[in-house]
Amino acid sequence: MSTPVESLTLAEKVRLLTGATPWRLHPLPRVGLRALVFSDGPAGVRGTGEIPGWTTAALPAPSALAATWDEDALRRAGAILAAEARAAGVDVVLAPVVNLQRTPLAGRHFEYFSEDPLLIARLAAALVTALQEGGIAACAKHFAANDSETARTSYFAQVGERALREVYLAPFEHLVREAGVRTVMSAYSGLDDGTERAPAGSHHRLLTGILKREWGFDGVVVSDWAATTSVVEPALAGLDLAMPGPTSPWSEGLLDAVRDGRVPEHVLDEKVERVLRLASLVGGFEEPTAPGPAPEPADELRKLAASSMVVLRRADAFPTAPPRISAASR
Repeated sequence: MSTPVESLTLAEKVRLLTGATPWRLHPLPRVGLRALVFSDGPAGVRGTGEIPGWTTAALPAPSALAATWDEDALRRAGAILAAEARAAGVDVVLAPVVNLQRTPLAGRHFEYFSEDPLLIARLAAALVTALQEGGIAACAKHFAANDSETARTSYFAQVGERALREVYLAPFEHLVREAGVRTVMSAYSGLDDGTERAPAGSHHRLLTGILKREWGFDGVVVSDWAATTSVVEPALAGLDLAMPGPTSPWSEGLLDAVRDGRVPEHVLDEKVERVLRLASLVGGFEEPTAPGPAPEPADELRKLAASSMVVLRRADAFPTAPPRISAASR
């Protein structure tokens, strides 16, 4: 890490923990830290809206990629995302989505890989590894048990311990332990696991007990955009970064919460250490790379799309009955 936390003022620490814009963090020129840049995924690098005419390659939907059962295909997809991100000047891509396809009615299942946690874990790990080998941080989302768009900002998933561990958390654990994913996004929804009932971004057992302490996650826990609605609870629970900026409950109230003792400064310091560690991993203490022309991966995209198509084969039978052609129509 290029900058010790002790060298920063309290106000500088707080500034690092919330966005300066919808997609950028605050820079700290005094210590050589540039602004880290985020972009949405997961089937392409959406960009920040700052590059006129920016277009991005559209990967096949993750549910289509999962149909390949091919880790090498996902590594190739991750490499494309990394190249696109570098061209856009992006440091963190908000992908992959590793929630479960629990019902065909959920509104974002095209962004999810599968209903099977092992398949999700293996394929997402291949994508994350390639993306991060390309110098771009991945973000596993939405942590956790966030499988519905209906009432997504208000509902609480009630999940027992065994289902939580073996099904909902398994892909996230694999990405942390095996792929070294560098950021994790907390969900809009809440979790009631039988021991704690709280919004995901304020769930102490989920963020600190399991993710950070048990799994050893040393990256950044970032909120979903505008999901942070209070100051103290998420700060104490283990959330590290409240997005987006320029305003959020943290930008307006975290400094006061530390000064009056509601949030201990050592809690703040641990969050800042994580942000600085992320910055060092993505070149945040180096001169920013000027955005360049996007790559042209059309051939690779075509191959990925073709490999994701599954055709039912049953001996000589058609999946559906062939059309009957009458003699009169010949």
